[in-house]
Amino acid sequence: MLKRHCVLVIFLIITHMVFGQKTLHDFSARTITGEILDFSTLKGKKVLIVNTATECSLTPQFRKMQELYEEYGGDDFEIIAFPSNDFGSQEPGTNEQINEFCTIKYNVSFTLMEKISIKDENMHPIYKWLTSSEENGTLDAKVIWNFQKFLVDEEGQVVESLSPITGVQNRRIIEWLQE
Repeated sequence: MLKRHCVLVIFLIITHMVFGQKTLHDFSARTITGEILDFSTLKGKKVLIVNTATECSLTPQFRKMQELYEEYGGDDFEIIAFPSNDFGSQEPGTNEQINEFCTIKYNVSFTLMEKISIKDENMHPIYKWLTSSEENGTLDAKVIWNFQKFLVDEEGQVVESLSPITGVQNRRIIEWLQE
């Protein structure tokens, strides 16, 4: 009887781990121009998610993000940028101003999302999922500043969180893209 009980408990734990955790593909959010992006459309793609700010000392990372997107983006890889004003008030602009800045200054063609909150009680659901192992089943990661990066695999699972100062053309990201 005890053996049967243990098997049932293990089965329930595994079922919760496999079926109870959301993936990126369970979410949707608004793009910077107001359309709804259903993340299920990203199935089969690796996704780099980055919180951004246009008045940060790390803002030139947009250029490297665009270069990375031009090299690897398309059928197998997508970059999703979420502007946020949560760190140092370094993203004071409206969605229209942010979009204009990124398009004119950095010729950004990857996906820009609407400005969101990524910390505290107003945290966007996608960031609740990205930063909580209870939500994503993989890791706990505190967003410490603008330009923190999250690697999400083709199945929509969080793989890793990388610090804001880690450049997007870092060896770890390139190796992950080439896997």
